[in-house]
Amino acid sequence: MSLESRLLEALQPCRGAPRWHVAFSGGLDSTVLLYLLVQLSAREKLPPIGAIHIHHGLQTVADGWPARCRSVCEQLGVELQIISVQIAAGPSLERAAREARYAAFTEILGQGETLLTAQHRDDQAETMLFRLLRGAGVLGLASIPADRALGAGRLVRPLLGVGRDELEAYAREQGLDWIEDPSNQCLDHSRNYLRHQVLPVIRQRWPRASVSMARAAAHLGEAQALLGELAAVDLQAAQARPSLQWLPIPSLSLHSLKALGPARQRNALRHWLGPFTTLPDTDHWAGWDALRDAAADAAPIWRLATGELHRGDGYIWWLSGPWLAAPADIVEWLQPDMNLPLPNNGSLRLAGDRGAGDLQVRYRQGGESLRLPGRGKRDLKRLLNEVGVPVFLRSRLPLLYRDDELIAVANLPQFDTEGLSLIWKPPVTPGLS
Repeated sequence: MSLESRLLEALQPCRGAPRWHVAFSGGLDSTVLLYLLVQLSAREKLPPIGAIHIHHGLQTVADGWPARCRSVCEQLGVELQIISVQIAAGPSLERAAREARYAAFTEILGQGETLLTAQHRDDQAETMLFRLLRGAGVLGLASIPADRALGAGRLVRPLLGVGRDELEAYAREQGLDWIEDPSNQCLDHSRNYLRHQVLPVIRQRWPRASVSMARAAAHLGEAQALLGELAAVDLQAAQARPSLQWLPIPSLSLHSLKALGPARQRNALRHWLGPFTTLPDTDHWAGWDALRDAAADAAPIWRLATGELHRGDGYIWWLSGPWLAAPADIVEWLQPDMNLPLPNNGSLRLAGDRGAGDLQVRYRQGGESLRLPGRGKRDLKRLLNEVGVPVFLRSRLPLLYRDDELIAVANLPQFDTEGLSLIWKPPVTPGLS
């Protein structure tokens, strides 16, 4: 089967997209992909095709690449967008450039549109070996997915079944010209070292190593899909709602998770935590064991990259963003007929007759008490224990005072002493749909 036919077959699932964007670096791989698409569009009904060149500005020589890409696109009759990005400082320049690049792609993609990138079979083998040497699990070793969501559209890699030698042979046969990135020869980069020093030696002994590794990555991709299905089943069983249903914090039943084996617990948590934070490495999972196995009256915390996992009321709770910032100590409510914004803590409103006297919003300091009709003066800590308010929530649960006396607790109407309901809209957890 010709290269054009194989490409067309790989693109079948996305032919209904309103537009195709090609990530066009000007290098060999993306030049061949763009040229092939233009050839196919001459005889096939395909979506409109455009190209996007991301200019990182990391090398002086790269300053001339946008003009070369524009020249190629003009010859092919393809519209080109050139986007300049800023690379954040960090330990891995390559990773930072990739993140900046895909952030730009995500912003450009319209609803249902497709981004086509030109990674090939040798890239797949290189990625798999690189991640293997870093101790990756099934997800990492599945390597480069052929298709995934990206922003409002999808990212598709239609050349993953094609070797680089085949792309280069096609380019020379068609008389194509492409950019050679000098940084690709720098052996200080781990991927370049694998590409130039390690994989050639492997292929001397096993000529079809890249084919076999790509096949193994596909098998691991299937295994990861099965793990995802298993996680969905386990997470569904753990989704029983806590009693505080007004609390917009992701939570799972600890009892349901503890009924699973350790490996299955980690699998479920990886899928649950994935949208919220960078997943921990193998050694850091000891934090989960400590949280899970802590004494019933303990308040353990597992700190991750962008948030914390807490335990309370039989559940685990994911806290991030504003939930990690302490609220203000005291807020005067000068206009009780209007909603009251709370710094780092959502907002409040009152329902019922607010009566006379100045109102204040405070937070627990310890030793508070509440006078309840027919029950006398009760310790607030005991009352919160009775209704199962998690420890992490108690320090930021708004308390309403009038004339230095506690008269209401937010979202707990059973503790409103004067028929004045204090309705709290807590802050929203980042990434929670």
